Amino acid sequence: MAEERRRSPRITDEELSLELHAGDFDAMTHTLNISSSGLYCKVGRDIPLMSRVKLMLMIPDIARNEKEAKGVEVEGVVVRAHPVIIDGQIKHYDIAVFFDNLPPRVKDLITNYITRKKTA
Repeated sequence: MAEERRRSPRITDEELSLELHAGDFDAMTHTLNISSSGLYCKVGRDIPLMSRVKLMLMIPDIARNEKEAKGVEVEGVVVRAHPVIIDGQIKHYDIAVFFDNLPPRVKDLITNYITRKKTA
């Protein structure tokens, strides 16, 4: 088994809704996985590597009830992107976004969410 090199724990999670804004492209999607340093998601068009993106993550509110979500704005950079090809056609693109300049309170919110999901 390969050694995990990431500093931040990552979980597979397809439940977090998000809005992605990249230049003239906007998308509503959801996470495929997430850590406090970034996320992986699918979008409908190719976004070039190193593109700056703005995200609005809908994180369930720990202080209230799991069904209520809190919108959290984060910014990041696309560090990986590849087309998903099914039956010879591109169906969507999977992209990885690295969060840069993540405020400590947002990092804590994401970390707490991940911890709860891992122990659930």
